[in-house]
Amino acid sequence: MNSFEEIYDRKNSRSVKWDAIADIYNVEDASGILPMWIADMDFPAPPPVLKALHDRVEHSIFGYSIMCEGCRTAVINWQAKRNDWKIEPDWMMFHHGIIPAIASIIETFTEKHDKILVTPPVYPPFFQLAENQDREVLYSALLEQDGYYTIDFEDFEEKLQSAALFIFCNPHNPGGRVWTQEELQEIIRLCTKHDVLIISDEIHGDLILGSNRHIPLAKIAGEESGRIFTCLSPTKTFNLAGIQVAMIVATDQEKRAKLEKHALAHGTGILNAFAPVALTAAYNESEPWLEQVLQVISDNMDFAIQELAQKIPALRAVKPEATYLLWIDYRALGLSEADIMEKLLATGKVALEPGSKYGEAGLGYLRLNVACPRAVLADGINRMAAALA
Repeated sequence: MNSFEEIYDRKNSRSVKWDAIADIYNVEDASGILPMWIADMDFPAPPPVLKALHDRVEHSIFGYSIMCEGCRTAVINWQAKRNDWKIEPDWMMFHHGIIPAIASIIETFTEKHDKILVTPPVYPPFFQLAENQDREVLYSALLEQDGYYTIDFEDFEEKLQSAALFIFCNPHNPGGRVWTQEELQEIIRLCTKHDVLIISDEIHGDLILGSNRHIPLAKIAGEESGRIFTCLSPTKTFNLAGIQVAMIVATDQEKRAKLEKHALAHGTGILNAFAPVALTAAYNESEPWLEQVLQVISDNMDFAIQELAQKIPALRAVKPEATYLLWIDYRALGLSEADIMEKLLATGKVALEPGSKYGEAGLGYLRLNVACPRAVLADGINRMAAALA
C-alpha cells in the first residue's frame, strides 16, 4: 500500500482538521464526524522532507534559525522550472505564513477606512483581515455559469475606482479557476488605470490539474510589477501547513523597505527552525512526489464527481482547474444552509465547509476536500448520500 492509499489516524495530534470539529461546527460530540473541510491533506509529507526534518531533529539543538541563501535559491529555481518566472534574490522576503504576510501588506500600504477589493466567493481571510484592521471591504462577485467562474470586469472596474488595494486569489479558492493570461492582463490594466495595489495569493499555484498552467501575475506585469505583492508558500503544495513559512515577492525596493520596517516593528523577522529545512527539501527534492499527488487528486476529483452524480443527482460539481477542493452546488435541493449543514453533521456525520464562509456569493455551495485516501473519500460521499437521501 502506498502513502496515498494508507489511512493515517490523525486524531489527538492537535490537528485543526480532526481535533477542532466540535468547536468549529458547534456540536457536542464530534467523535464520529469525518472531517472533509479545511485545506490540508490526509497524506504524509514527501519523503525527502520527512528525512530532512528527522535529520534536523537528530541534531537536537533548536536555536534561532535563519532563512539562508539556499532557501532563496530553492524558491527561485522552483519558480523558474515550474512557471518560467525569473525572481531576483533581493525581491524575496520570508514570512510566517500567507495570512500574516497579507496582513502585513494591508497594514503597511493602506490606512484605516481605506477600501479593499475582493472577488467572492473567496478565501475568508481576505475580507476578515481587512475588516479586523478597520478597512472597508468592497465585493465584486464573480460571475458563475455552469460551475465556471469569471470576473465581472465592468463591476470590478467600478469598485476599483474607490479601492486602494485588490486581494487576488490566483488560482482561485474555492472556485478552482486557473486564470487565463487575458484575464490576468485585464486585471493589471485596470488596477494600473486606477492606481490600485495588488496582493496576488498564489499558494495554490503548484496544485494545477490536467493541462492547465499557472501564470504568476507579476511575471506578465512588465513595468507594473511594482504594484504587485506575490505571496507564495510550499505549505499547501507539500502538506506542511503546520511548519508555517511563506514568501512575499515584491520587485519594488521602496515597498520592500517598508515591509522590512513593518517586520522590525512587529518582531516577525525570525522563523522556526524547521521552516528552512522543510522548504529546501520540498523545492529541491520533492517534485516527483508532487507529480504523484497531483494525479491522485485529479483521479479523486473524477471519482467524487461521478459518485455524487450517481448518488445525489441534485448536486452539481465541476472538476476544478486547480486545488484539491471541490465546490459543490446544492441549490437544486431547495435546502437552506442551516438545514443542509444539520443533515450532514447530524445524520451523515461528515463535515464540509458551508459556502457562506466565502461570502454571500457562496450561499448554496459546499466545499469538499478530496486530498485523502480513496477509501476515506468514498466513505465521505456515502455519508453525504445518507444525509441527503
